[in-house]
Amino acid sequence: MGDDAGTAASRGDLGHGASASGAGLKRRRRRRLGIAGIVVVALAGGAVGVGWVVYAKLSGNITADEAAAAELARYEKERPTSLVRGAQNILLIGSDSRSGEGNARYGRDSGTERSDTTILLHLSAGRDSVTAVSLPRDLMVDVPGCHRPDGSLTQPALQQFNYAFAAGGSACSIRTVEKLTGIRIDHHVVVDFEGFKEMVDALDGVEVCLRKPVDDKDAKLKLPAGRVTLDGEQALGYVRARKSLGDGSDTDRMDRQQRFLGALVSKVQSNDVLLNPVKLYPVLDAATSSLTTDPDLASLHGLYDLVRGLRGIPTERVQFLTVPRESYTGDANRDQLVQPDAEKLFTRLRTDEPVAVMASRQDSTGGTENSGEPGDADSPAPTFSGNTADEDVCE
Repeated sequence: MGDDAGTAASRGDLGHGASASGAGLKRRRRRRLGIAGIVVVALAGGAVGVGWVVYAKLSGNITADEAAAAELARYEKERPTSLVRGAQNILLIGSDSRSGEGNARYGRDSGTERSDTTILLHLSAGRDSVTAVSLPRDLMVDVPGCHRPDGSLTQPALQQFNYAFAAGGSACSIRTVEKLTGIRIDHHVVVDFEGFKEMVDALDGVEVCLRKPVDDKDAKLKLPAGRVTLDGEQALGYVRARKSLGDGSDTDRMDRQQRFLGALVSKVQSNDVLLNPVKLYPVLDAATSSLTTDPDLASLHGLYDLVRGLRGIPTERVQFLTVPRESYTGDANRDQLVQPDAEKLFTRLRTDEPVAVMASRQDSTGGTENSGEPGDADSPAPTFSGNTADEDVCE
């Protein structure tokens, strides 16, 4: 369920939301991390006249995940301990729920959700770096017994990662990640389909760079090569397409998601949004309405307290990578961790030690051609394949 953007219908023709500004145009885009961008916009909003009533309304848009907090408290004794004071680990979950207004068009609502995209976000204690690690949905992991919404308990099982969210929601995903990595998850944020699209549309689209034209029937995307502005429907198809866009791998899809996140925040931070209250409010409204978070983050103030130090981080210190993995021995369509590489990464994040990423070679669709494994194993900061937020895919 939710594998392809064929379930995410877009308008598909070039007359609706796609515009190319020339493949030869080269620009260095300054990019920031998604949640940080939302907060930066919120703060800028205060500067341009967003008053207390509006602030309260926007804070009220955010849904507090009280059920997850209660479930995590139930299992507190088995959860890992934070090792470095000030370092923060946030689990970002993209939900492909079919329930709710607007989401039914993406498929039948089975009464459960799937974690279509999951990113482990590590903020260093000194707030001098950010590392975003994508966790493949098809990664085979040990999922603990989790309570379903109806109160029944699942059995511990070896399953693909996105089963955890379907079985027990965000709390089950968090416990699974903690069991897998030994990393304490301090906060979590869940974003749904409709909120993602509305935020892109509120920004009047987000620009990406395509090395060649896209004609993807499953995703209903037909786009020219070069710099292209995607509307919300097209953006959702672009980041969710799996089997027919690029090389068909989850690696390619996760890379597109990471790069689109950087492009989206770059657009949010542009002056025509930050300095224009007419444009600013719809962006804030869409962004906050799409969020379900742990209770501590369920307000603009809570988000600001978490990420206020991120604005000074150089974009080259905002890193994206995918956890080292390979085909699962029991099923080539599933993944498993590559060891000891994955544990090396988890250990560095647990102890707030630096990691580095090497620039990935671009394929014709803007995806990458690498295995996601560390480079120099003896380096003080082990190098993994990935990219940084200051890279321009058109250069």
